[in-house]
Amino acid sequence: MSFGDPNNPYGQQPQQPPQGQPGYGYPQQQPQQPGVPPQQGYGYPQQPAQPYGAAPQAPGTLQANNGYINVPVLGTVQVATMGARFGARLIDAVIYGVVYAIISAIGLAGAAGAAKSIEDCNGLDPLGSEYQTCVNDASAAAGGVIAGFFGFILLFAIVGLLYEWLMVAFFGATVGKMALGLRVLKENTGQVPGIGGGFIRWIVPMVGAILCGIGQLLVYLSPFFDNSGKLQGWHDRAAGTIVIKK
Repeated sequence: MSFGDPNNPYGQQPQQPPQGQPGYGYPQQQPQQPGVPPQQGYGYPQQPAQPYGAAPQAPGTLQANNGYINVPVLGTVQVATMGARFGARLIDAVIYGVVYAIISAIGLAGAAGAAKSIEDCNGLDPLGSEYQTCVNDASAAAGGVIAGFFGFILLFAIVGLLYEWLMVAFFGATVGKMALGLRVLKENTGQVPGIGGGFIRWIVPMVGAILCGIGQLLVYLSPFFDNSGKLQGWHDRAAGTIVIKK
C-alpha cells in the first residue's frame, strides 16, 4: 500500500495547461527575437540611455571645461571669451570718447569766448566805467562757462551710468556687446539681469575706479582669476551673472 501526496489525498492528477499556453499564475513569455536585447520585467524602472560615465548636467555647469555651459531656458551656450569682451569694451570706450569729446569741445569753445571777452577789455581805459562793465561781463561769462563745463561732466557721468546700467539691465548688452554678439544673463535663470543685477554689475567697477582706476582695471581683469572656467569677474559674481556668446 502506497501513500500519495499529502496535499493531494485523492490521488488526482494535476491539470496541465494547454500546450503552448501558460497556466494561471504563470508569467507569459514573449518570443525572443535574435539580436534584440531582452526587455526588463514588470516593475523594473526603465533607465534612459546615457553615455557610459556621463552624468546629468545641472544648470550653470560647465561641460568638461570646453567653454560651454548649461543655462536655464537657453540650454547649452558658449561662454564669451575675454578677447570678445575686450573688443566690446573697446567699442563702448569709443562711444564714451565721442560723447566726452563733444562735451569737451563745447567747454573749450565757451572758455575761448570768455578769454576773448577779457582780452577785448584790455583796449579800454582801466579807469573808465566801460572797462569795469566789460570786466564784469567777462567774469560772468567765464563763470557760466565753468559751471556749464562741470554740468556737462555731470551729464556725461549720468549718461554713462544709464548707458551701462540700463542697457545691461533690460537688454543684457551694451552697444559694444551687441556688435560682437555677447549677452549678459543671470546664471540661475537665463534671463537679463534686471534693474538690481545691472546696477550691482555696474557699481562694483565704479567703486574700484575710486582708487585712480586701478581697482576698476582689476575688476575688468578678474575673469582671468576665475578658476571655475566660467570667466566670471568679481562684478559678475556679485550680480550672479555670466557673459555668453549668442
